[in-house]
Amino acid sequence: MTTTTVNEPKKRGWRELLFGRPEQPYVNPYVGGALLGVVLFLAFFLTGNGLGASGGLNRYVVYLEDLVAPEHIDRLSYLLKMAGGEKNPLDDWIVFLTFGTLIGGFVSGWMHGRLKVETNKGPNISVRTRWLAAFVGGTIMGYGARFARGCTSGQALSGGAVLSAGSWAFMFAVFGGGYAVAYFVRRLWN
Repeated sequence: MTTTTVNEPKKRGWRELLFGRPEQPYVNPYVGGALLGVVLFLAFFLTGNGLGASGGLNRYVVYLEDLVAPEHIDRLSYLLKMAGGEKNPLDDWIVFLTFGTLIGGFVSGWMHGRLKVETNKGPNISVRTRWLAAFVGGTIMGYGARFARGCTSGQALSGGAVLSAGSWAFMFAVFGGGYAVAYFVRRLWN
């Protein structure tokens, strides 16, 4: 008498489920750019608004601040427009756009096998210095986005799409500034 055994599927842990997918190739940049253009058009067509991110993140911060110090919110006219009195700062289209962007990026990274915990850096910089530089740069960018009343995606994509001269001038300045600074930090990446 012979017995046969059926191979049971191996149980996968949550780490393997999240991080164990095979890495897929990147999409062609021209296809990605065309898809981004379609998304931007649909955003204008369906909502009457363009794309952006800093406004949504700002509203999340104001929501938390309103929970902790509502009297502070009520004293500043800038914050009062978003959360004063009975206003809910999360009651705005950009909050949902920002949340959808975060979820969409996570799902796309998972589907294409790029969901990982890693620090990208050059050989001449430590992980700690890389994180410090990222934090300082992110803080400057966040402050600049709020100071300018919009982020680069809102300026470049939404403003550029409606042929705003200020948005085009801004993007030329961003690229020029990026090239100028790259000369000084390139040794950290090579």
